[in-house]
Amino acid sequence: MKIAALPLLLKDVRACRICHDNPHRLPKLPHQPRPVLQLSKSARILLAGQAPGARVHASGKPFTDPSGDRLRNWLGLDEATFYDARKLAIVPMGFCFPGNDAKGGDLPPRRECRATWHDRLFASRPAFDLTLVIGRYARDYHLPEKRRENLTATIQAQADNLDRLAEAPVIVLPHPSWRNTAWLKRNPWFENHVVPVLRDRIAHGLHQA
Repeated sequence: MKIAALPLLLKDVRACRICHDNPHRLPKLPHQPRPVLQLSKSARILLAGQAPGARVHASGKPFTDPSGDRLRNWLGLDEATFYDARKLAIVPMGFCFPGNDAKGGDLPPRRECRATWHDRLFASRPAFDLTLVIGRYARDYHLPEKRRENLTATIQAQADNLDRLAEAPVIVLPHPSWRNTAWLKRNPWFENHVVPVLRDRIAHGLHQA
């Protein structure tokens, strides 16, 4: 399969309406699409998340919400660096806000994005030095061998071997949403032990860029 140049692919992604006009075995998107991602050929670090929330849908920029504040704190990044596409790529598993479930939470990422765009986008540029994975859907794509593993177990295994984590090409993170505050309190090892290694990896990766 011929892969289009990245700028053309990004133009097509940002104009995508598949989940609204031609959904794949799902109800159509309940609002107008607004794909949100950040990607360039020069970025050496990839942040792979779930899908935009309602606030990100409104702003058109990734992580413009309280979860973004927590995430930037974990990474040790200011907003200018975080939103510099030359340094950091942000490619969620779903590009559009998927809507809310019956309990008011966000629905899972739309499957159309992964099926249509992800392989093509990543094939159009060099491999990343470091991929930061947020949540189960992104973990299953970027670490398919861990698909059947409990997400907490995946993250805990990293904390149990910090030397290996310092070299790992993929690091799995919990979602920085306020909904995970209780998880963070039950698992203080994440912020006490994993986050310092994560910040070192980020700082080194950006210095090398």
